[in-house]
Amino acid sequence: MAGNSKEEMTFLEHLEELRWHIIRSVLAIVTISILAFIFKNLVFDVILLGPSKYDFWTNRMVCLLGERIHIEGLCMNTEPIQLQNTALAGQFVAHIKISLMAGLVLGFPYLFYEFWRFIRPALYQNERQHATGAVFYITFLFLLGVLFGYFLITPFSINFLYNYQVSGIVKNIPTLASYISLVTSIVLVSGILFELPVLVYFLSRIGLVTPAFLKKYRKHAIVVILIVAGIITPTPDMFTQLMVSIPMLLLYEVGIVLSRRVEKAREAETLAG
Repeated sequence: MAGNSKEEMTFLEHLEELRWHIIRSVLAIVTISILAFIFKNLVFDVILLGPSKYDFWTNRMVCLLGERIHIEGLCMNTEPIQLQNTALAGQFVAHIKISLMAGLVLGFPYLFYEFWRFIRPALYQNERQHATGAVFYITFLFLLGVLFGYFLITPFSINFLYNYQVSGIVKNIPTLASYISLVTSIVLVSGILFELPVLVYFLSRIGLVTPAFLKKYRKHAIVVILIVAGIITPTPDMFTQLMVSIPMLLLYEVGIVLSRRVEKAREAETLAG
């Protein structure tokens, strides 16, 4: 297995090592999930339902901005949201689902660390240096995307959807399941989308993407990004869509820079060889 180890491991030894990496990863996720299950009030009242409350950081900052520029309509989620549960076991099932979700999200860095520990012995010294940076950036960008979706996209989406009415006689009383689905989908999709630079980097490493290609299709990428932003933000206002589109465009530009570095490194290796 190891690129520069003295002894080669057998297939069964590989499986045994992989098994222990998986066991440790599962134990970490289960431990975090159990803690999330125990601290129910923190997970639900503070974290999950936080973006729907007026005293949430984003809501307060946007309202403060509205006061500074004299636009009172910017204040969001000023009224307490009302949720209902229509299934007998709905709240218990939601409790378990959110606990598992917390375990997966918070345990992602350790999960990826265990994956890195498994493949690390198979890499050569120069490959390990590149891979170590990749592990850090993959984890960092995923968590950054999760925070972006949670603090910026989610409050605006809740405010718009909860207050949108087709008729004054129709009252919005969303279910707990629909609220959880909205928040978790926004947060997870944001975390995945923020991996765009890493994806571009690896595609550049294997030669499927070049800086010239990315620059040539930049206009097409902008259209795709706007479409994706429109999909993950259920609000039709341009402000929210731009708030999502601009970071994605910046990530695309970062991908071009990374691709250019990969190309220069490949040219240098070719000249040295």
